[in-house]
Amino acid sequence: MNALAQVPAEFLHALGTLRKARCRSELKLDEIPAPARLAPYAVALGAEVVSSAAGAPRTPLHGPAAMAAASTRSAEDEIELATGRFILLHDPEGSAVWDGEFRIVTYIRAQLDAEMGNDSMLGSVAWTWLVEALENHAAAYRAAGGTATRVLSESFGTLAGRPDTIDIELRASWTPASSDVQAHLEAWSDMVCTFAGLPPLPDGVTPLPKRRLT
Repeated sequence: MNALAQVPAEFLHALGTLRKARCRSELKLDEIPAPARLAPYAVALGAEVVSSAAGAPRTPLHGPAAMAAASTRSAEDEIELATGRFILLHDPEGSAVWDGEFRIVTYIRAQLDAEMGNDSMLGSVAWTWLVEALENHAAAYRAAGGTATRVLSESFGTLAGRPDTIDIELRASWTPASSDVQAHLEAWSDMVCTFAGLPPLPDGVTPLPKRRLT
C-alpha cells in the first residue's frame, strides 16, 4: 500500500500549507528528522540565519548581527546569528494537553552581548516577539506556553580574552486553530530573524532595546 495513503488527510493538508509559506529571505530552512515519540505524525524544519545571508544594506538591531556588520570578515567567514527548529505534530485522536489535534513546538537561540543579556526583562521581550509575530500574521492559536532561558558563556585560560556572551533561548509551543499552518511558519520565520537582530520587523513587533530597560 502507498505510504501516503496511510497518512491522515488533515496532516497532508497541513504539509501542503507549510510548502506555501513565504519565509524571510535571510533564513536558511531545511527539513530535519522529526521526533518520533511526541506524536503519531510529525514534520520538523531547521533554520539558521548567518551574516552573509543577512545582506549588508540592513541595519542590525542587536546581538551578533550588529557585530557581524561592523566586522571585516569575508563572505566565506559566515557568522551564525540565530538558529531554530519548527516542529508540527499531529495526533488524529486529539490531545487534551494540546486542546486539539495539532501542536507546533519551536526552539530559537541567538547570542546577545553581556549587557543586553543581563536585562531582567529579556525573557518578557522574547515572549512578546512570539505573540506579536503570530498576531501580525493572523495566525490563530490557543494554549500557548513557553520558557525563555539565558545561557552565560565565560572563557578562561588561553581563551580568557574573549568577551562574555549570553545566549537567549526560547522554547515554545501552541495549538494552531486549524490544519492551515502557513501563517504560523511565516510568523516563526520572522521570529528567528528578530532574534538574530535583523530588520525590518513587522508592525507591532517589539525590538530589543539598545540599552538596558529601567
